[in-house]
Amino acid sequence: MLIWVDGNDPEWQKEKNKYDESNDKGDSTIIRYRSWDNLQYWFRGVEKFAPWVNKIHFVTWGHLPPWLNVNHPKLHIVNHKDYIPEEFLPTFNANTIEMNLHRIKGLAEQFVYFNDDMFITDHVKPEDFFKNGVPCDVFALNCIYFGKKSAGFFNGNDLELINIHFDKKECFKKNFMKWYHPINGWKSLVRTTMLMIWPWFPGFYYSHLPSNFLKSTYKEVWGLEEETLRATCMDKFRTKSNVNQWLIKFWQLASGNFIPRSMKIGRCFHIKERNYDLAVDSVREGRYKLICINDTIYTEDFEKKKREVQEAFQKLLPEKSGFEL
Repeated sequence: MLIWVDGNDPEWQKEKNKYDESNDKGDSTIIRYRSWDNLQYWFRGVEKFAPWVNKIHFVTWGHLPPWLNVNHPKLHIVNHKDYIPEEFLPTFNANTIEMNLHRIKGLAEQFVYFNDDMFITDHVKPEDFFKNGVPCDVFALNCIYFGKKSAGFFNGNDLELINIHFDKKECFKKNFMKWYHPINGWKSLVRTTMLMIWPWFPGFYYSHLPSNFLKSTYKEVWGLEEETLRATCMDKFRTKSNVNQWLIKFWQLASGNFIPRSMKIGRCFHIKERNYDLAVDSVREGRYKLICINDTIYTEDFEKKKREVQEAFQKLLPEKSGFEL
């Protein structure tokens, strides 16, 4: 599954601006919507490196890239109004879009969720995402970072609910072998050990890569916390009081409904000057199975960087996919 927005669409901008005028608390900064114009490489990566994928649910406000082959048999185009309850629409809040994904018609119980800045850049297998119907994930306790324009507030709100519904000590006893499985990596084991002294969950490690979800987890969380989730979905833009899709991931980790997986499967690059060259080289050479090229408020000379990232993807994936006209 992939969600995408075309921030250059004048009709979308017109509708967004109607609500921006009265927006005094939400995040509508340009980095939430500007395009890197590299979506075609997402489809090329899936076709080349994950040909076993059965269905792609492509979630959009209503706009579509002009090059997209809408008749591809694996493609299911999903408009926000097709699955998000009408009372929450229109929305420019990614948290609303993500927290209602389980409502998409035809969605499988096990699904992999991609933001449009996450790509497959080397061969992957179904077992990289699910084993025996159980989602694969890295486990590590972690601290929450509350930085400028960070997701720390969402993370904190998510953890509030986790600590209401789960007892850390009981979860640890039940899932000791998963928490301390060597495949999590030594850094994860150190993080977990250092944070075991506190009786509550201080946070979880999150790699900002595609998420492996169970639709039933979404339904469980909505059933228990509908009031909180509805409050998030009523906000037209991302707001500090929101929860987000990490809540679903954290719920799976806290409950032990996951299979430990190595973090070496992929890497997220938050585009800043210090790591930019490494990010471009990693794309060009396909160093990871999964990669995220994450726009940030610190991304300088955007047009130049966008062009160079496009060139790196073109080097890795030069041939059109069947999803392109």
